[in-house]
Amino acid sequence: MTDHFSLDITATDGAARTGVITTCRGEIRTPAFMPVGTAATVKAMKPETVRGTGADILLGNTYHLMLRPTAERIARLGGLHKFMNWERPILTDSGGFQVMSLSDLRKMSEEGVRFKSHIDGSEHMLSPERSMEIQRLLGSDIVMCFDECTPYPATERQALDSMQRSMRWAARSNDAFGDRPGHALFGIQQGSVFPDQRAESAAALREIGFDGYAIGGLAVGEGQQAMFDVLDYAPDMLPTDRPRYLMGVGKPDDIVGAVARGVDMMDCVLPSRSGRTGQVFTRRGVLNIKNARHAEDPRPLDEDCTCPACRSYSRAYLHHVFRAKEIIQSMLLTWHNLHYFQDLMQGMRDAIAAGEFAKFEADFHAQRAAGDIEQI
Repeated sequence: MTDHFSLDITATDGAARTGVITTCRGEIRTPAFMPVGTAATVKAMKPETVRGTGADILLGNTYHLMLRPTAERIARLGGLHKFMNWERPILTDSGGFQVMSLSDLRKMSEEGVRFKSHIDGSEHMLSPERSMEIQRLLGSDIVMCFDECTPYPATERQALDSMQRSMRWAARSNDAFGDRPGHALFGIQQGSVFPDQRAESAAALREIGFDGYAIGGLAVGEGQQAMFDVLDYAPDMLPTDRPRYLMGVGKPDDIVGAVARGVDMMDCVLPSRSGRTGQVFTRRGVLNIKNARHAEDPRPLDEDCTCPACRSYSRAYLHHVFRAKEIIQSMLLTWHNLHYFQDLMQGMRDAIAAGEFAKFEADFHAQRAAGDIEQI
């Protein structure tokens, strides 16, 4: 564990909380949304542009970087921060989810997961020890334990076996992580939608002791209500003085609901992936810029947004460049989406600090309900 990583909770409002995570590479305001830079880049964005949207931290991907260009090459070139020109904190996931979802011919054992690359078919072994080694080579500020991402649905027996294996891997990850001042290690709670398994997992993680704790095994197809049902109790099983990270979430209403239930950190590819496919997040809902009704619309995407796409370009122009497959559409729409997500986080931080989170949440849902998606 490290003396250079801490969470200071500055205000709470119900279960929602706001504060600051201090790292050697700067502060992370919470609740925090982490843009995903899967292959050492947030697609269609420059690092300084991502920072300009309000992002304090990025997420990188162990699985993708170990395959290409390899963690060893990145280490030789000075580490991931220098390699991708991002000086602030980076969190890397362990690779466990991608091994399960992307790789071919995987074979899991107590040792780890042997798999074939989805890129070229080459064979690799990813274990707790190898995951820790890769993340060390990358220079990650926040390192995630290697775990098994339990599929959904799963029987109680399947979920239990998966969770208990993840807890054994968590202990091995902690041993392999070692003493690394300036770097943090997060454990990952598993247990699917079963409260007793979530409790057993949390107890095992607390006994090992981590700098932060993730709530894993959600946003894997269980649906929002089932996810919220777990979040109604799972965060309270984890230490209150450490960050709580909900992995792979998500949509704006998922994020607001998670923060209402005590979550501090989230990540998702949605803002950038949606930007590339013409899906735009606004305060009144989601619009698709490719639809013909935008072809002669002089309005901005969101009249209350201050991002460059909204300040300088019309829906008609953005519709045109999307239809023409111009690269600038990916840049501008991703820029807007990331800006919207960071505005959402700042709004929640301000509301929690003012003791007005319930009003913020109600206004958020009312504004979206009032928006006529066909007309915005």
